[in-house]
Amino acid sequence: MPENVSSLVIEIYRRGQEVGNSPSAFSKIGDCEATPSWFLGAFDGSPGEYSLGSYPDLQAVISQFQGSFARTSLASGRGFTAANALAPLWADQSQCEANETPLACEVRLHRPSFAFVMLGTNDVYHQETFDANMRQILDYLIANGVVPLLATKADNLEGDHAINLEIASLAFDYDVPLWNFWLAVQPLPDHGLQEDGSHLTWAGPFFDDPNRMRAAWPWRNLTALQVLDAAWRGVTAQP
Repeated sequence: MPENVSSLVIEIYRRGQEVGNSPSAFSKIGDCEATPSWFLGAFDGSPGEYSLGSYPDLQAVISQFQGSFARTSLASGRGFTAANALAPLWADQSQCEANETPLACEVRLHRPSFAFVMLGTNDVYHQETFDANMRQILDYLIANGVVPLLATKADNLEGDHAINLEIASLAFDYDVPLWNFWLAVQPLPDHGLQEDGSHLTWAGPFFDDPNRMRAAWPWRNLTALQVLDAAWRGVTAQP
C-alpha cells in the first residue's frame, strides 16, 4: 500500500484534472474479479451492505468516489488478459467508438482520476507478451492523466511468481503505487484461494466479522479501499 505518492503520481493526477478527469471517479481494469458484485460494489449501496469495523476513516474515500464502486467497467471482463484491454474486438460496441479499445473507451466515458490495474491471472499462458501489453496500458493511462494503481494477484498459476514479479517491476519502473494483494492474503487459510488455486474465497465486506475475515474477498475490498484512500490523500494533500 502506498503510504506516500511520488512526485510523478502528483504530476499525473494534476494533468488529469487539467484535461477534465473527475476527482470523484476511478476505473477498474481487470478480469471477472473486477465485477462490482464482488469487488467494491457494496460501497455504493446502503451502509447495511458493508461494515468498516475498526476502519471508520475509510468512509471518507467511500463518500468521495460514490458512483464508481458499483459501476461495471468497460475495460474489464471475464477471462480478460492485458491484451484484451487493448483489443477493439473486446470493446462494448453499444458504447464504444469504432476501433476503440476497451481501455480507451472506459477512460473516455468515465474520465477517472485513478485506475485499478488488476491483470495477470489469465496471462499465465501469454507471459511473453504480458510486460509489453502492461506497458501500453500504463503509458495510455499516464498520458491521459489517470493514476494507475497496480495490483499483484493472489494466485501463482505460473509456478514461479514471475507475473507478480513483473507487476512489481512495472510499479518500480513507472514510479506508481503498488497494491501488493498477494502479500495481504498470505496469512489466510489456503492463502485465500479456492481449490482451483485461482479464485478467491468469498465473504461479504464486513470488516468487523472475524469469520468473514478468514476469506480473501473482504481483504481484497479492504486493501483496495486503503490503496485508493492513500493515493487520493497523497495527491490532494500537496500544496
